[in-house]
Amino acid sequence: MELIPAIDLKQGQCVRLRQGRMDDSTVFSEDPIAMAERWVDAGATRLHLVDLDGAFAGSPQNHSVIREICASFPNVPVQVGGGIRDAETVETYLNEGVSYTIIGTKAVNEPHFINDLCLGYPGHIIVGLDAKNGKVAIDGWSKLSNHDVIDMAKHFETDGVAAIIYTDISKDGMMQGVNIASTVKLAQAIRIPVIASGGITTLEDIRNLCKVQDEGISGAIIGRALYEGTIDLAEAERLVAEYN
Repeated sequence: MELIPAIDLKQGQCVRLRQGRMDDSTVFSEDPIAMAERWVDAGATRLHLVDLDGAFAGSPQNHSVIREICASFPNVPVQVGGGIRDAETVETYLNEGVSYTIIGTKAVNEPHFINDLCLGYPGHIIVGLDAKNGKVAIDGWSKLSNHDVIDMAKHFETDGVAAIIYTDISKDGMMQGVNIASTVKLAQAIRIPVIASGGITTLEDIRNLCKVQDEGISGAIIGRALYEGTIDLAEAERLVAEYN
């Protein structure tokens, strides 16, 4: 189990949203590079960056900050999502030190796009599936599709994606705990790793994920809980080490 701190970027600042709403954000830092350093110093072995402006605009908007974080921590894998809609953006990010690019809305709307990316950049493509009541949400969570999340995950597994990031959007940013049951259900249905996201609030949530990690849950993205102090990353890393 790998704990992955989230750094959500909005207008160059580190923020957190509640349930994906851009109008319900909290600024936690005006220096995302310093925030990245804080998490790396606490033991983070991977960082999760989200270009929130990019997710809504459909193209990268916080590119320079992401590039600087990658340059500052060359030995820490970085995964990036938000506004990645074409192969050129993927290539640019990978050339600048990003390890994994995360595709969300475009993966659902144009599934063949993922197949093409996996052929061109094998091992570097992750699909983010954000779901509510088993259905996939798109366009910055503003729309709920008719696609079943497990069916979509199986499709992308066949394409060759490196992992699936699964977010229960009813839990995200609400500090109400992680949806263990739905995460395990997805992980059991596919063979590629599932990274849990959304609602991780306490060490008990991390302990519960560790107990089911053998089902195929390889990591957990932690956001608001780190920023509001309900989880201490160094302490959480020690807990995970007991299970790994």
